[in-house]
Amino acid sequence: MTRSTPIWKAIAASLRQDIAEGLYRAGDKLPTEAVLSARFGVNRHTVRQALAALADEGLVHARRGAGVFVTTVPTDYPIGRRVRFHQNIAAAGRTPAKKVLLLETRTAHISEAEALNIQEGAQVHVYEGLSLSEDQPIALFRSVFPAQRFVELPALLGRNPSVTDALEACGVADYMRASTRVNAKLATATQARHLQIAEHAPVLRTIGINVDDCGIPVEVGRTWFAGDKVTLTLTDT
Repeated sequence: MTRSTPIWKAIAASLRQDIAEGLYRAGDKLPTEAVLSARFGVNRHTVRQALAALADEGLVHARRGAGVFVTTVPTDYPIGRRVRFHQNIAAAGRTPAKKVLLLETRTAHISEAEALNIQEGAQVHVYEGLSLSEDQPIALFRSVFPAQRFVELPALLGRNPSVTDALEACGVADYMRASTRVNAKLATATQARHLQIAEHAPVLRTIGINVDDCGIPVEVGRTWFAGDKVTLTLTDT
């Protein structure tokens, strides 16, 4: 008498095949337990057994409050004197992209004025956006620039989201990282939504100041990296 395959193993095999065929790529969220239960005609407990088996194999991982995702190999992201998003992601063999969330000009916060070495109450351009690798969000960022020096910056960034290209168009051929601070935080509700992670999931926040070749600050930035999507590496270059 031939033993039948346990249904949870059959479900795991079916989902494994879906992943192998690229129906769900690294970083993609799998359908909910309710959807999978309806698809396979089983209860949620059986679905959980199948998902647990895939998790044991390292194919998927659960994020509390967010769902089950196909495992993504964290992207190595070097932090050194020359931090360039597109170069870092491309060097890791992945496709970079940016999504603009906000471009505005406002009065500088006192900490921003101090970092940029401008007068308190001076105007700054603020650029907020989402950094993506292979169409998957990996980081949120806020970059702040002295408005008096870079009058045309918002228009340039509106046409092309590259900070490097925008600064070059404004006469800054190159810039270097003068300082970087890194600490761990918990994702807020809005950060979690943008990064497609659970609220209160760990994020790595960097605060950096970039200067031109004369040592004059051109940008102060904050970036929040999804903790399970990025590995920050410190370099001397």
